[in-house]
Amino acid sequence: MGTQSVVDRFTERDWASGTDGTVRFALVGLGWWTVDVVIPAIEQSTHCETTALVSSSQEKADRLADRHDVDAAITYDDFHDGAATDTYDAVYVGTPNAYHLEYVETAADLGKAVLCEKPLEATVERSERLVEAAEAADIPLMTAYRMQTEPAVRRAKELIEDGFIGEPTHVYGNNTQPILEMNPDPDQWRLDPDVTGYGTSVMDLGIYPINTARFLLERDPVSVSARMDSSHEAFENVPDQTATYTITLEGDLPLVCTTSQHAQQDTQLKIIGTEGTIELAPAFHGEATLHLSSGSLRATVEDTDYGAVEEMREEFDYFADRVLSGESIRPDGRHGLADMRTIRAIHEAAERDEPVTI
Repeated sequence: MGTQSVVDRFTERDWASGTDGTVRFALVGLGWWTVDVVIPAIEQSTHCETTALVSSSQEKADRLADRHDVDAAITYDDFHDGAATDTYDAVYVGTPNAYHLEYVETAADLGKAVLCEKPLEATVERSERLVEAAEAADIPLMTAYRMQTEPAVRRAKELIEDGFIGEPTHVYGNNTQPILEMNPDPDQWRLDPDVTGYGTSVMDLGIYPINTARFLLERDPVSVSARMDSSHEAFENVPDQTATYTITLEGDLPLVCTTSQHAQQDTQLKIIGTEGTIELAPAFHGEATLHLSSGSLRATVEDTDYGAVEEMREEFDYFADRVLSGESIRPDGRHGLADMRTIRAIHEAAERDEPVTI
């Protein structure tokens, strides 16, 4: 596959089944991501519609429902009680990590398909319960890895499969952001271990290079070594203000990652092979850009109009396409559970200061 083909087919929905129809969504958890990114993404989508908003505050749900012309506005308690179930077909769970389980369990009891944000839950054990609840109810469950439907990532995967880089030899990933500049509250949930889970940087940011590398290379983690540090007072309750870890993927392929919630924003993923290199930079927070290198070839493939909203639009339409067609979901619950086991192993390796087998 040549680079011109990548450019020409950049936004192609190679996953589309051609099915028709609409999936109506109840959005659970009305934080900034849901309001500023998810709702606009659904408005842009082909197969999705927001028909219910679910919040801890009835006033907030009513206000946002009126703003976005949504029919149903209910509280969390109403949702658990089965209110407004005739208004939606699927549930998007966008609450903080430690609350995913209860809403997926209720959605499963109600027979509704679920698109659940990543990481899947706060711990491996709770993630297992979440996946088992969905499987017992036989409902579709997708872990919300938007990078798997991001066009730059899908084109990169095609190039790798076509042999553009030859045999992969090394993978490097980084994902950092200044969380205290984004939200100066030291009591925010991402710094609360009871809500975020094992930590903050790997759970929230490090999961991106882990999962995107798994998707691109179709290799799973085998073992991991890691170092972590938390020196700023706001991070005193979590172990990973910064984290560095090396994952050995299947085939003895090293994936070296750095991540921090207290650094300048920077995202990249670089895959080096025997014949070429593919790099995503920026990679994980909108406007993913491909940098290609092989022999004398140097090329950059980007679409600067393709931001976070468009990434989520593709994710929602992919999920709806699978629900409507009945075809299998690639990043399902078991896929998300595998990442949770890897994240737990990263934290164990850092705590024990020795490699951990996954």
